[in-house]
Amino acid sequence: MNALNGKIALVTGGTSGIGLAAATTLAAQGARVFITGRRQAELDAAVVQIGERATGIRADVAKLDELDAVYAQISKQAGKLDILFANAGGGDMLPLGAITEEHVDRIFGTNVRGMLFTVQKALPLLVDNASVILTGSTAGIQGTPGFSVYSASKAAVRNFARSWALDLKDRGIRVNVVSPGPVRTPGLGGLVPEDQRQGLFDALAAQVPLGRLGEPEEIGKVVAFLASDAASFINAAELFVDGGMAQI
Repeated sequence: MNALNGKIALVTGGTSGIGLAAATTLAAQGARVFITGRRQAELDAAVVQIGERATGIRADVAKLDELDAVYAQISKQAGKLDILFANAGGGDMLPLGAITEEHVDRIFGTNVRGMLFTVQKALPLLVDNASVILTGSTAGIQGTPGFSVYSASKAAVRNFARSWALDLKDRGIRVNVVSPGPVRTPGLGGLVPEDQRQGLFDALAAQVPLGRLGEPEEIGKVVAFLASDAASFINAAELFVDGGMAQI
């Protein structure tokens, strides 16, 4: 299946987890995929895993000069963007009484500020009728102890899509959010010490109606769907890929 033949895609945070799975799926469906990551060794390994259609660019989306360099390289090598998966982000847990300025600035710097400028700076390269996909989370609509800053950042992402779909309507650019539930990624496992990881996974799986965690590849397939012409009438939507966790 080559539904994305001839398409140029950028996946930020594409070196592991959901970003890597999405980039791999986009490439498998025919797209040329640029990925970003902050660590060169992980970036190089991801490019090898994705294959010949992948190009890695080391960048931190929270640093605007590095974003400028990303788009300068894409402009030079590809000349356009059809698909933008603004995925880079993350967070960690702190209860209200322990939240620090550094915690807020770091999470909002990547998840909100970085995402905003990732999309804004892509606009000159995005073709008309392009697809922009943002990574949200079920945390954006649910309360979770110790996760309020991350959750608030993902609620902001949801509202970005609502407004940006209107800002970009004259160009036919679709903006949607894919919101995973608990997915077996390095980021999820990294929330707790290694000896507590399986306990966290089991507790989260028990909250999912399907009774298990999601896999990154399952999210990647949904990203590829939203990027394709099969989703041409889906816009400003939040698509939950969570085994039903946020729905009941």
